[in-house]
Amino acid sequence: MLEVIDKGACSEAHPTPLLFVHGAWHGAWCWDEYFLSYFADKGYRAVALSLRGHGNSPTPKPVRWCSIADYVDDAVSVADSLPLPPVVIGHSMGGFIVQKYLESHGAPAGVLVASVPARGARGFLLRLFRRDFRRTMSATLTGDSLQIFNTPERARRYFFSADVPEPDVVRHTARLGPESQRLTIDATALRLPRPKRIATPLLVLGGEQDACFTTKEIHATARAYGTEAEIFPDMGHDMMLEPGWQTVADRIDAWLTARGL
Repeated sequence: MLEVIDKGACSEAHPTPLLFVHGAWHGAWCWDEYFLSYFADKGYRAVALSLRGHGNSPTPKPVRWCSIADYVDDAVSVADSLPLPPVVIGHSMGGFIVQKYLESHGAPAGVLVASVPARGARGFLLRLFRRDFRRTMSATLTGDSLQIFNTPERARRYFFSADVPEPDVVRHTARLGPESQRLTIDATALRLPRPKRIATPLLVLGGEQDACFTTKEIHATARAYGTEAEIFPDMGHDMMLEPGWQTVADRIDAWLTARGL
């Protein structure tokens, strides 16, 4: 019984549902802040899930042991409940899930928003150790990775640009939750995406001020899928929660509309 936030309805202009997949430590709430209502108002059916152990979704085993395969299964279960195969839109770890989903499931299109790179999250982990060795080592040993992001100051350092108002950072930080330790292994070595297996057209977006994934990594991911990345100036990692979120949503809408979706 995963938490699913479902807004809007498919229309003649936009007959294909959209499935939004959140990133690590987040939940469906991050899409519900702005994106779901925006796309619903545009005539889309916009659906966001909380992966097991995130938001209000239960998990049959401790979240620290959930694998990327578990999370892909969650996305599949929601996608299969929709009347048509959805466009899949993933942020950060959600982008990693979308890549793995598309290896074995058809979709009319996919969107990667500040996604874990096609070559994995090794660079991000190395940057965590360089920036905050003691806390990252503690997170590694205890399995409690939330301690790296559990204050507004720490969350802003990785997820938000300087333009995000402090009250918003405080509010979003309070909603962050624990994340899987097993996922670290999957996303760095064990279950890396295989771009050659994916034929779905992809839109790849990144933020210029993203402290999790560099613009170089975003461009490399786009090249792996035979396309070009689009980088948004002055925007942090949580692009759907930044003050300029609508420019990101507008680009996704225009790209989907051009494809009759």
